[in-house]
Parts: sequence; C-alpha cells; structure tokens
Amino acid sequence: MKEKKILVWFRNDLRLHDNEMLVEAIAKSDSILPVYFFDPAHFEYNAEGKIKEGNSRVQFLIESVSALRESLKKIGGNLLVVNGSPEEHMPALVEQYEIAEVYHHREVATKETTVSSNVEDLLWKLKVNLKHFIGHTLYNKEDLPFPIKDIPDIFAQFKKKTERDAIVKACFLSPEVISLVEVDSWGELPDYEAVSTGPLGGEESGIAHLNDLFSEGAEIYARINSRTNADKHVYSSKLSPWLALGCLSPRKVYWAVKDAERKFGTNGNFSHLILGLLWRDYFRFMFKKHTLHYFTDIVTDIESPSDAGQSEINLQAWKDGNTGHGLVDKYMNDLNVSGFIPHAGRLIVATFLIYVLKLNWLDGASYFEQKLIDYSPASNWGNWANVAMGGKDPRSKNTFDLDKQIKMLDLEIYAPS
Repeated sequence: MKEKKILVWFRNDLRLHDNEMLVEAIAKSDSILPVYFFDPAHFEYNAEGKIKEGNSRVQFLIESVSALRESLKKIGGNLLVVNGSPEEHMPALVEQYEIAEVYHHREVATKETTVSSNVEDLLWKLKVNLKHFIGHTLYNKEDLPFPIKDIPDIFAQFKKKTERDAIVKACFLSPEVISLVEVDSWGELPDYEAVSTGPLGGEESGIAHLNDLFSEGAEIYARINSRTNADKHVYSSKLSPWLALGCLSPRKVYWAVKDAERKFGTNGNFSHLILGLLWRDYFRFMFKKHTLHYFTDIVTDIESPSDAGQSEINLQAWKDGNTGHGLVDKYMNDLNVSGFIPHAGRLIVATFLIYVLKLNWLDGASYFEQKLIDYSPASNWGNWANVAMGGKDPRSKNTFDLDKQIKMLDLEIYAPS
C-alpha cells in the first residue's frame, strides 16, 4: 500500500499545543511534511538581501518560526522553510514528495483568503485536497449557538448568547512524536535586520509570559487593582503578539485564566482577559459573515479637510508622534519603537486622528497594519471601524465610547508610565 503523506501548511498557527490540524495530520498519515512559506510579497529587502522592516514584527515572526522548528525537532520533526510564495511552490512540493493531502488553518481577511483560494485551485488541478481547519478562535464555529449568517452584529448580544449557550473546548494535547517525510534540505530562515529588543517570539516564550501573569497569584492583581484609575486605563496583559501568530491559542489563555480563578478567586483583570478573547472572536466572525462589507456602512459626521496638503502634513505628524499632544505622541512613539501600545492607547490615537485631525481612518488602520507586532487583520480593522462609528455595532455602550476618549485626550497632565 502506498504511504500516505500529508503536507501541514503552517501560517498564523505557530505552535504544537491545541493544534487540531497537526494532531489530525499525524493521526491520518504515515508521515507529514510541515512547511512555512516566507512570501516575498509581504516583505521589503535591503541592498544586502536582508528583510527590511521598520518595526519588530518581522523579527518576532522569524523568531516564532524558528521556535516552531526547534519544537518540532524535539519530537523527531522539522520544519521546511520556503522563501517564496505558497502559490509558486506548493504544487511543486506536492508533486515532489507525492503528497496526498494538504492541511491548513483557514483565515478570514481578504489577502489571506485569496492566497488560500489560489492554492486550492492549483491543488485541484493536481487532484489533491486542501483541508481547512479553524483554530484561531476561542469558540469553534460549529459550537456557536447560531450559524455564521445569523451571528448577532451587536457585540453585547454575541457575548451574552455565546457565553450562555456555547462551551469552550479543552485544548488538544501537543504531539509527542512525529514521522516525517524525508527531505534533503529543510531550508534556511530569512536573514533580517534586528531592530527590537521586544518580546521573544515563539510558543515557549508565549507560554512563559502567560504563566508569569499568574505566577504571583492574587497578589499581583491586588496591586494592579489598587492603582489609580489612570494607571488601570493602560493595563495590558501583552499576550496579543503571541495570539496574533498563533504561538498561543485562545483556549490556552482561557483555561489558564480559569485555573487562576480557581486558585485565587475572580478578578477584574481576569475578566478583562476573557473579554479580550471574546472581542477577537467577534471580529473574526464578523469578517467571516460580512467580508469587506463589514466596513461599507461607515458613516460619520466628520468632513475631510479641503486642504489636502495640510492633511498629509497632519497625517505624517501623527505617524511620527509629533502632533504636539503629549499623550498621543507618547503612544505613537511607543508604537514606532516597539510595535506595541495597549488597547486603550490605540483608542486614544485613533480618536485623535479621526475626530481631532479629521483624517481618514483607513490611513490610521493601514499604518497600524505596518507597525503592530501583534497585527491581526480582523481585530485591527474591526477596532478602527468601531472608532470611526462603523462596523455593524455603531455607538453600542459595549463598544467605542467617543465622549470618554475625548475626555482622555483633554487630560494633558495624564502621562502613563
């Protein structure tokens, strides 16, 4: 009998834990071929051929892919690194290694789904199936109390019904051993310019950071809760970079929080973490339900300035953290240096761009896409749409509060540490 080989196409799922795609591929094959594609279309290169990037996201990505390779090696595996697009190289890999099936995690944003569709069409010509998995959400699509087409557009309704009627499943266990397709060369990671001393990418680092959040138990959260309201405003778990690349699964975070609640009791910050996971789910499901139409109903009372030249100057000043507003400039400089600012800071700088500078919110969302180390299409564009009073949940009491953000902008003495 011919050996069954499955190609496991890693994308934003760079982990072994809670990875149904990997677990099923191992169970249903004689050997697997794990692959990651560094698509040149997503990067800029300098004269020496190194990946050039103005923030830490590329560095974090390469670290995460490298960490995945090392984790696979520990259980007898490896990771084939291909410096090229999936469309260009996938058919050749399937033919070269006689692959019977390709597994991958489905995405929801246009760029990513277009790549999947292109690859699926190419594989169809080879009579090879592309099997889709969904591993980026806290709640599985099939476990929701409504089909995708009937998901409530109002976040408060989505949250209430989901928490009441759906369950969060247990995490899939990490595999302990892997049988590999024989490969002559596993490829080299791209060379890149190190630009940041920010968080280290990879599953192991993500789990360590998650554990550190609860390592001091209730004491650390008691200290957080004793802070002033201003300090609370900027609290962040900073888990989002690992969640964005799938180094941590949402369910891993959820069950870590639940375990901490059992040990130390409930806490506002524990609830805040769960709420953040629900928002991530909501935006992904909104993209799945509405696609780009999620943004088509955006209407605001803001009129674009007639002076296009001044608008360009204002936009650049906002990007550079040189607006003259201390709080906005602090957050924008943090973004430019580290690739990260807390969610509260993102709301403030977005409010300033849209309602004070009266600029197009799409320019702000695009800049965040370039800079954020934790960039996730659904969350980034969904949050910006909410600030612009768009999306499908305008002015909900559970979403963006313009009056509150304007008041925050007016607090010139407010200077978060």
